[in-house]
Amino acid sequence: MEQPSPPTSLPKYLAEGLPKQDTETLYEIQSYVESLIEYRDQSVDADELPEAAEPVDEPDSGDNGTVVKEKVTCGDDSCKCTSGDPADIHGPYLYRYYRENGTMKSEYIGKPRSE
Repeated sequence: MEQPSPPTSLPKYLAEGLPKQDTETLYEIQSYVESLIEYRDQSVDADELPEAAEPVDEPDSGDNGTVVKEKVTCGDDSCKCTSGDPADIHGPYLYRYYRENGTMKSEYIGKPRSE
């Protein structure tokens, strides 16, 4: 059997360095990589979400992460949402909070169906 070729997307230093490792080290690397993937794919905990975010069950979201209902300010300094009055804040809107490369990110999904 011939040594497998590395994926073309693999950085050169890894493509050249991995084959030089002994079998035990390769198993340790494999375990480490699996742990990294598991960490990056883990759900976002409720205590990591913004204070005003309200987790909701969205059955067909199709992606990993936590879907929340959230009211937001738009960023326009002249808008009434910056007044501090909760009634003037925009929303609620649905956002999905997820991890990408270990960093928590969010994406806008849309308006809740029931509102």
